[in-house]
Amino acid sequence: MILVAGSVAIDHVMDFPGRYADHILPEKIHVINLSFQVDTLKKERGGTGANIAYNLALLGEKPKLIATVGEDFAKYRYWLEKTGVDTQLTRAVPFEFTSSFFVFTDRADNQIGAFYQGAMKHASELSIESADPKSSDFVIIAPTEVSAMVKYAREAQSLGIDYLFDPGMQLPRFSDEDLQKSVNGAHILIGNDYEIEVIKKRLSVSNGDLTEIVDLLITTFGEKGSLIENKKKKISIPPVKPREIVDPTGAGDAYRAGFIKGYLKKLPLEICGKMGSLTASYAIEKYGTTNHWFNLAKFKARYKECFGETLEI
Repeated sequence: MILVAGSVAIDHVMDFPGRYADHILPEKIHVINLSFQVDTLKKERGGTGANIAYNLALLGEKPKLIATVGEDFAKYRYWLEKTGVDTQLTRAVPFEFTSSFFVFTDRADNQIGAFYQGAMKHASELSIESADPKSSDFVIIAPTEVSAMVKYAREAQSLGIDYLFDPGMQLPRFSDEDLQKSVNGAHILIGNDYEIEVIKKRLSVSNGDLTEIVDLLITTFGEKGSLIENKKKKISIPPVKPREIVDPTGAGDAYRAGFIKGYLKKLPLEICGKMGSLTASYAIEKYGTTNHWFNLAKFKARYKECFGETLEI
């Protein structure tokens, strides 16, 4: 059983037909007061935990999602359950809304965003010990409320369960001490190239030092692929070219799901990385983080198309 601890959010995406720069007076920036009329409003399912769990479900797993949500989560919960995600450990907090991200994008791709934490601030009230530890094969700790991430890492260490640690966008909110403790016990550490550099600087270590701390270090480079490192070797993973580039949001979460699916099936690391790249490409081809779909048969067929080899899974 795979436990996925991370955020659940609803993204409110709006498009402004003009340019922000045409409406901002630099000399009046200290008294800014603006209102923009938007052309479109889309509400999309999101959140790191939900995104990863969804992709694992597409790959044939039955992940358990650990997260706190609001009273407005009923439809989202039904949809996740229908796709194969177990939400028994996803708790609705009374009188709270599910975390929400509001983003406004102008025609020059400039963005103004606001994140409402909502029910996510209660994430530390949950525990991975509430799942059956004996049947838990792996824990994915994705970005959510920081104290919760630290708690989940400590619990996984205490229970002897391997975990992937992904501080992501919450990295600036970790103290050096909490970051050190969470990384020290991780089986896999993953982040994009910027995040890994920040971690190395914060912990005063090099790549080689990190591979002495964790069993696997994975660095993602967006359209340039990824790098998997352990004490013995470095493996460069090529990207999978999407059939259409629509929206890169959620590609990182999809990569994590694809990699872990292969890793827990004990496939070679290179194949795990390729599975991550392929899963990410599906996310890029659709607007939003969970609007793509595939099943394992389709995934295997496309894997062979992309890499010229059969995926034995």
